[in-house]
Amino acid sequence: MLVQVYNLMAHGFLLFLLLSCIISTNIHACKQTERSSLLSFASTLSSPPLNWTCLDCCRWKGITCDQDGWVTRLHLPSKGLQGGISPFSLANLTHLTHLNLSHNSLYGSLETQFFLSLNQLEILDLSYNRLFGELPLSLPSIYIRTVDLSSNHFVGAIPSSFFQQASNLTSFNVSNNSFTGYVPSSICQQHSSPFLRLLDFSSNVFSGNLAPGLGKCSKLQVFRAGHNNLSGLFPEDIYNATELEEIALPLNSLHGAISDKIVNLTNLATLDLYYNHFGGELPLNLGKLSKLKFVTFDFNNLEGALPPSLMNCINLVELRLGSNNLEGDISMLDFSRLSQLTKLDLRANNFTGTVPRSLYSCRSLKAIGLSGNHLEGQIEAEILSLKSLSFLSLAFNQFTNLTGAMKILMNCRSLHALLLSGSFVGEGMPSDDDMVDFHGFQNLRLLALAGSNLTGQIPLWLSKLKNLEILGLGFNQITGPIPSWLGTLPRLFYISLSHNRISGEFPQQLCRLPRLLYEPIASQVDNYEFEFPVFSTSISIGANQTYPQQKLYFLPGRIEVSNNNISGYIPAEIGQLQLLRKLALDSNNFSGIIPDQISNLKNLEVLDLSTNHLSGIIPSSLASLNFLKEFNASYNNLQGPIPTGTQLQSFNASVFEGNPKLCGAPLPNKCKPSKGIDAYNKNNKDVDNGLHQLPWFHIFVALGFIVGFWGVCGSLVINKTWRYVYFQFIDNLQDRLYVMIS
Repeated sequence: MLVQVYNLMAHGFLLFLLLSCIISTNIHACKQTERSSLLSFASTLSSPPLNWTCLDCCRWKGITCDQDGWVTRLHLPSKGLQGGISPFSLANLTHLTHLNLSHNSLYGSLETQFFLSLNQLEILDLSYNRLFGELPLSLPSIYIRTVDLSSNHFVGAIPSSFFQQASNLTSFNVSNNSFTGYVPSSICQQHSSPFLRLLDFSSNVFSGNLAPGLGKCSKLQVFRAGHNNLSGLFPEDIYNATELEEIALPLNSLHGAISDKIVNLTNLATLDLYYNHFGGELPLNLGKLSKLKFVTFDFNNLEGALPPSLMNCINLVELRLGSNNLEGDISMLDFSRLSQLTKLDLRANNFTGTVPRSLYSCRSLKAIGLSGNHLEGQIEAEILSLKSLSFLSLAFNQFTNLTGAMKILMNCRSLHALLLSGSFVGEGMPSDDDMVDFHGFQNLRLLALAGSNLTGQIPLWLSKLKNLEILGLGFNQITGPIPSWLGTLPRLFYISLSHNRISGEFPQQLCRLPRLLYEPIASQVDNYEFEFPVFSTSISIGANQTYPQQKLYFLPGRIEVSNNNISGYIPAEIGQLQLLRKLALDSNNFSGIIPDQISNLKNLEVLDLSTNHLSGIIPSSLASLNFLKEFNASYNNLQGPIPTGTQLQSFNASVFEGNPKLCGAPLPNKCKPSKGIDAYNKNNKDVDNGLHQLPWFHIFVALGFIVGFWGVCGSLVINKTWRYVYFQFIDNLQDRLYVMIS
């Protein structure tokens, strides 16, 4: 009985679905031509299936029809669609107003045929796909309002005729493609786009000047053209676009001064001109732009003092003026009104004075960058009022009293990055006696105290920094050994101790840094991004143009102990640090052989062993280091052939010089015939493993037995044969000991 009821219900449900589909078909069924067009589009997709099975395409997922059954919207963003777009697959959707296929993996080109019949289109969003080729000569519809083609692979110039019909265009975004030519200023010609609010040309290959015309976009609110090759002066007529809220032109080659006319842009909230060649002084009345929130002028050629009116911009959230030629006593500026300020970057300028006390009234501050100026004085306890402070960079100034500063700053509970390098010159490293009852820096990830000629030893209180990832103590006068507890810090992956007076041996415990052992452990640590960049290298963006890194990308896996007095052997355990990318042991007193185990460091990019006392051969196993970009073994006592057929021969001969007994390419001296490099390797390994690898227990037992046996039985053993066997054994043992020790 229950089975019959169940079957009846199931058949009833199927009948209901069929009837609903039939009813909907009769009321507003989609046109057969449009259904066929949509199925043609679906057939070009490789995955995933759209499951368009109902007779009425108006009921399909992602499809919207009007009351007459015409398809008006095709909305399939972020569906994982893969495949090509045929120019004719959507040709019959003549009433389509919204087309959104963004955030998929579609490929193909936007040929003229694609747009041929889409003359009702209002919204076109094909962003974040793999579309390519050039744009058609014009947009398809006079009704078009939004065009988003960002994050594809489009090339070529944008045709001047492209916007001829776009009289209703409000938003145009082609960022993150490979467009070339000029930024089309014709888009703002009178009567063409009176409603335009957003233009985004950023991250392309546009070049040349920004032509006049932008000022005619009377409704323009956002203009972005950063990350291109634009040059020339800032177009004066842009100051006529008084509705502008954002101007973002970073990473170009624009030059000239910022005009006083910028005060006309009273709605401006974001002014991002990072990394250009702007010069001159900041406009005196810049403070009239009361809505300013984000001002980014890093890496330009600005001069003069900060205009006091800037302190009237009470809505400022970020003020970034680093790497310019600005000057003046910043302690005279009153920051106290900037209650919303979270980031202040004035690094690498010529400012004088002390850290402004008025800064401590900016309770929202998370990041302060004052490095590379001419500031002086001491760190005041009032800095503790900045409860959210996580990034503090005071490096390369003339501050004093490092110990006092550390005692204060260790109570900044939110502090993640502390950069004090190059300041506090000639002082002593805060010792354990100075930091009695130390309990601070529990969230510190980066500590930089390099380049200050600090004296003393590496203090034990550093061992309590369990979140420390980056430790920079290079270019000081630090003495004593490398403490073994460094190898116990669970997150440490970057150690720089170069250019000190450190002695002792390389601790084996350092070869067990958890963060560098293997990926599963390293991946458990979250990737934290610092509030300001910590520049270490430059990135190329063109034939003759580079720019500094915007984010902190410290090469993870770095151990640098160059230019010290470290002696002993390179521990074979170093091969455990599989995630190590740079190992710099040069200019020390290391002896013994180059361990074979270094070949286990498959991610190694830099290996510097130069100017030591290493002996033996260069292991052929180093050929397995496929990512090695820099290598140096010069000025040691290495011998034998340089391994042939390996990456080592691609380096310049200078990285092998100073080893008279080395031979083979790229050195000019050829190797003499020998038993081969494998025999060379084996013999030298036996010789140079050293005393630390001798089987002392067995040797002492053997010697004890022999001495005891001869003392008791010597007078009885007079047979010449016994005497011969005994002395032959002793001679052989001495020979082996000599070979192993030498």
